[in-house]
Amino acid sequence: MDLLARFAANVRRLRAKKKLSQKALADKVGISVSYVSMLERGQRSPPLETIERMAKALSVTPASLLGGR
Repeated sequence: MDLLARFAANVRRLRAKKKLSQKALADKVGISVSYVSMLERGQRSPPLETIERMAKALSVTPASLLGGR
């Protein structure tokens, strides 16, 4: 699994684990719902700042979004 696919799967899994909707995550991170959807499908590669904000919103480290399970 490549890095982008791992990131997408981790974001989707962690968001579901926290019982957050895509809208709730988007609001916490300050991005659009459609961008969250594209990230979760591996259609966009986020900048480091977005990875950092997503990690904070999901209460995990940025490395955990990029690493394997």
